[in-house]
Amino acid sequence: MELPILFSSIPNLLSFFIFFFVIYIIAYFLIFPSWKPNLRPEASSCIISFFHGTPAVVFAITSLLSDPHRNFHSPNTHFQNMVLDYSIAYFLMDLAHYLVFYPSDVLFIGHHVATLFVFVTCRYVVYHGAYAILVLLILAEVTSFVQNTWTLANARKGDVEFAAKVYAVLSPPFYGFYSLVRGIAGPYFVYRMLSYYVSGAADSVIPRWVWISWVFVVVTAITVSIMWVSNLWVQLYRDMKRKFDKKVR
Repeated sequence: MELPILFSSIPNLLSFFIFFFVIYIIAYFLIFPSWKPNLRPEASSCIISFFHGTPAVVFAITSLLSDPHRNFHSPNTHFQNMVLDYSIAYFLMDLAHYLVFYPSDVLFIGHHVATLFVFVTCRYVVYHGAYAILVLLILAEVTSFVQNTWTLANARKGDVEFAAKVYAVLSPPFYGFYSLVRGIAGPYFVYRMLSYYVSGAADSVIPRWVWISWVFVVVTAITVSIMWVSNLWVQLYRDMKRKFDKKVR
């Protein structure tokens, strides 16, 4: 790791982390003070996710389009590194959120640690491959706005009628959109990524242990995502069947 590059990035990381921290504090103490104590942390996490997900997608797309030499092992541009720093800061903040409020949630903590490993190795270890990582970031975060809205509605659907309506209306299209991205687009891109790296075309700049770990993390994340949304589809079917049965009676 080149120390000058590391030190020059610290101001960006620190600024982005403070940005997400301040938003979290505002959400926790000013936006959701009337929410139940067990819901306020999750709701605050959704708010910082709003400020990360869609902006990160826009930043990532812009950074990739501005790089005419992009490929699976091209050197990271300054803009791409900034996007990686932005996401690293977000996941560090959300990881802190889970460690403080949900220390037993091993699945999400593991997910965040693994995601940080991918971003950090791309940004600070190999300095190449941001194209692959940012496309994966786009696929991961393109559903975040809808997912966060759905999550907030789900949290209050039991005691707020409007939240229940939003949850009911949003669930089918959200599940469908999420399924297409995580079940089709994601696996297809990972297949292309794996095929490229297996060919050895990137071995001179991205060590095999790095890209193998990237692929392992991404495949694991996609598998868990598919299982999660599959369970949601099953629950939706059961709820609709139960409502239909009640009407018939």
